[in-house]
Amino acid sequence: MTQDELWLKKYHEVMGFMEKSQRNPSKHRLEEHQMLNFVKHNRKLMNKGELKVDRVEMFEKLLEMGERCRRVNQWQ
Repeated sequence: MTQDELWLKKYHEVMGFMEKSQRNPSKHRLEEHQMLNFVKHNRKLMNKGELKVDRVEMFEKLLEMGERCRRVNQWQ
């Protein structure tokens, strides 16, 4: 499996999770750590300008979905 195929597989896994659960991966659930690390690592690469050009647009869609699924404070 090439790096591009592996990246796409993880991308679709995170995107599917967020669509299904309507929330971001949690740092408190062990089964979601890999997805959270994928998002954090790619965000760092994008901010540095090191993320591949073809992945930037896809990753921006993922971040946009993450903004829509942000946690809401239940005490407000």
